[in-house]
Order: sequence, then C-alpha cells, then structure tokens
Amino acid sequence: MLIDSHCHPDRLDLSAYGGSLDALLQDARDTGLVALLAVGIDLDSSQEMIRLAQRHAGIFASVGVHPLQPGPIALPEEEQLLALGRQPGVVAIGETGLDSHYDRANIEWQRESFRRHARVARQLRKPLVVHTRDARAETIALLRQEADPEVGGVLHCFTEDWATARAGLDLGFYVSFSGIVTFRNAEALREVAARVPLDRLLVETDAPWLAPVPHRGKTNRPQYVAAVARCVAGLHGLGEAEFNARMVANFSRLFQVAVELP
Repeated sequence: MLIDSHCHPDRLDLSAYGGSLDALLQDARDTGLVALLAVGIDLDSSQEMIRLAQRHAGIFASVGVHPLQPGPIALPEEEQLLALGRQPGVVAIGETGLDSHYDRANIEWQRESFRRHARVARQLRKPLVVHTRDARAETIALLRQEADPEVGGVLHCFTEDWATARAGLDLGFYVSFSGIVTFRNAEALREVAARVPLDRLLVETDAPWLAPVPHRGKTNRPQYVAAVARCVAGLHGLGEAEFNARMVANFSRLFQVAVELP
C-alpha cells in the first residue's frame, strides 16, 4: 500500500513497457501503489496530467508552471491557472516556487509566478505544491505573505534544513521526502526527516529523477517510492505497513481525496 505524492508521468521512461504508460502504471499497482500525484510543469503538461487523472483511478493532478524553464516564457496568467485548477481530477496547484541553485537569472519571473500560483491556490482552496532550492528565507517569506495556512500545501522533494521545515509546518504545510533521503551523504536530511511529525510527512519519487538507493543510477519509477518509505519509516521506528498506512491518510487529508485501497 504505497503512495507517490509527487511524480511526472509524462517524463517517465517507457522503454521497458513498450512505450505504454498504462503498462508502467499497472506494474506500479501490482507492486502496491494505490495513488500518485501527477504534477504538471507547464500549461501543456498540466493539461496532460488532467487527462491522465480523469482516465485512471488513483491518479490525481496538480497543475502549474515550474520555476525552472528551458527558456524565456510568458508568466502564467491567473485566469489560466484558475481554469486548469477547476478541472475534474485536479487536487493541487503547482509545482511552483523558487530555485536560486540552477537559475538565478530569472528570479523575478519566479517570484511573480510563485505569487500567482499561491493566490490561485488560496482562491480555489487547494494545496500548493512548492519547489524550493537555495531560496529558504525567500520561499518562507512569500508563503507567509500569500499562502493560506488553513489550506496549506507541501514542500516537495525537501532538501533544506530543520528551520525551513519547521517554518513550513507552522504555515500548515506538509514536508515530502524523495529518494535523496536514502543517499549515503544525506545524513543531515535524514535528521530533518526524523523530526517532521508523522501526521505531516509525505514521501515521493519525483520520478523520473532521483531514484532512491538501491535503484540509484537508474531512471526512477513510481513504485520505487517503496525504498523512500522504508528509509523514512525506519527513522521514525515504524514498520513499513504502519508507515505506509499513515502516508495514505496524510495524502488523503492534504489533497481531500478518497484513496481506494485493495
């Protein structure tokens, strides 16, 4: 009984499945995956995530424009995001956020895009999916200004420090850990994961990237979330079954969805 709280199905490597996303998803289900959040990174992929969510039970969509883009693009209009966010199957807005690690040149674009996503999430009362990298203080400051703590969201693929996690928790956000938490050099991140309250934790793959140990070096798949869950469960002294049940409950509560269990 596994939950992948952040995945990019349109970017997955389908070569082992004859090019069939349906076959990959069935393989994931056969290994215990009961739900995943399919996350858009631009307007076109957001539409694709919506179509996917509308076709498959257990797949839910998040719509938005990622802060890192391959080239200059227009800012997403709030009306565009609102129209996407109102579609059936959409449970969250994003991913959005700030990234000063890979691209500081477009930081003004990132800030304004982030604000627009946060305003849309607040208006629709849907959680905000946040990407942050080397922009801790600014990310938290913007969330304090724009996010609704009664709705909250998730700091996804979390790699920052405990102070940032604590600030996010205080704003009503969940904290999600990816395969990075399993890496040998991630002891500091594991210490953070051990401190996040169990009722505010999530795990994810961010597939096709960041495959966890023992799959590191391979293209990531949704079912590999099992390795992330196993690692974080151990940090909290829980067995896998109990931990995974808690992740299902957390996912259901944050995104206001009913997850069908086998």
